[in-house]
Amino acid sequence: MIKNNQYQKLKSHFKTLLYIFGMLIFSQTIHAKDIKISSLKELATYASQSGNVIIMTPGVYKLADYLTVDSMRVRHEQNKFSYIVFSGSNNVFKLDGVEIEVDTELRTALNPPIHSDEFIIQGGHNTFHGLTIRCIGEGTSPGGTVLQVAGQGNVLKDITLYVKGSSPYGYGDLFGKGKAKETVIKHKKHSGLLVTGSDTKLYRCKLYNRSFGHCFFIQKNPENVYFEDCYAEGAIRTTDDILTETSGPAFDVNFRTWTQNREGKYVVTPGYMKSLSEDGFRTYGYSKNIHFKNCTAKNTRAGFELRAEGVRLENCTTIGTERAYWVGDNAVVKNCKGDANYGPLLFVEGSNVNVELILDPAESDRIVHALATVQGRNNKVVLKSAKGKKRTQDLPILIGYTHPEHGESMSPYGEGETSGLQFVNETGMPVKIGKLTRDSEIKTNGKVIEDKGGNTKVVQDN
Repeated sequence: MIKNNQYQKLKSHFKTLLYIFGMLIFSQTIHAKDIKISSLKELATYASQSGNVIIMTPGVYKLADYLTVDSMRVRHEQNKFSYIVFSGSNNVFKLDGVEIEVDTELRTALNPPIHSDEFIIQGGHNTFHGLTIRCIGEGTSPGGTVLQVAGQGNVLKDITLYVKGSSPYGYGDLFGKGKAKETVIKHKKHSGLLVTGSDTKLYRCKLYNRSFGHCFFIQKNPENVYFEDCYAEGAIRTTDDILTETSGPAFDVNFRTWTQNREGKYVVTPGYMKSLSEDGFRTYGYSKNIHFKNCTAKNTRAGFELRAEGVRLENCTTIGTERAYWVGDNAVVKNCKGDANYGPLLFVEGSNVNVELILDPAESDRIVHALATVQGRNNKVVLKSAKGKKRTQDLPILIGYTHPEHGESMSPYGEGETSGLQFVNETGMPVKIGKLTRDSEIKTNGKVIEDKGGNTKVVQDN
């Protein structure tokens, strides 16, 4: 055992080390150089250095002027699959009014391995202000993202990405995704902004996605990631329009899908709306302390598909998504809102969640089969109507049911174990309680169209 005097000495040494470390960081900040640059070559040079303030002259900078198509073969041979790597630390990059124009033909010429990223923030404790990256052209990527934030403690403010460069584009995930064995058409995906580094903070970042891939997403289990006032937008297309094609990849596979529809057929079904991108905000793995505040997703596949444990959302919004919110264990969703214009407002598949959602009454002529599905243990869910307005079209709330396969709107719903649920429905929408629901309390101002639950108290508040 450590004696008291030894403990006090160790404590004193530790405080001294902390002080020295803090002074080193403070000294670096105080003596940071202001460096003005006006080229991508200079930006790449200072990206690998530390302790500077980089101020770049506003303007449009074409990546192809710095890294030519002809140079891509050599870069491939040298295993240089990223365009610029920010490997330095403790920098401030003032890039307001700076736009990097990225011709996607460069990616085709480079032919990188799957999941290679184009711009990488590898160092730590950097701050980036105001950069825009715009993809142009008709080239494709075999995977990967425009920008990855891999280092620790980086802050991004007012970053805007315009993403394109996937193949095929125009069908969303109708024909599969990734390495799934059911995939009918293999994709070359191209995503937006990936966070893998802990303590990353993003403020007022915007992503306009015209590619099959995610907008903002998190992988490799980082902790303490924060999004505030961020915006993700995709594009949408009706399945009816897809079925009018007389040539192309969908036509070539006879419109065969990777999931079955409600008639048990694997075919594109008219009447639905598809997002052409993947999710607006997405988590993978076991990331901890992920927080979203005042963020919006529009026309993406899922608005917020956050199935990692303990995610928190405040004042977030979805508009025109295939499904709005999809949450897992211990999620907290407060004062968030969304519509069920093209698909469900909510999927709950975890336990111990606390959800408060406001339903926007927007409607369309597209087929939607449910407002929400809820399964799991000890969940608290409150659904309200925006300004007390009720939808004219009824959408059932399915308690004791699972989301459809892969979340696909055309596919049927299953049933899932549900217990200890406290559910309040103030939307006026009907409620359907499945046979796997038990030991729950449900208060609703909508009619109960079916109740097969066990030991479940239902109070109708009409």
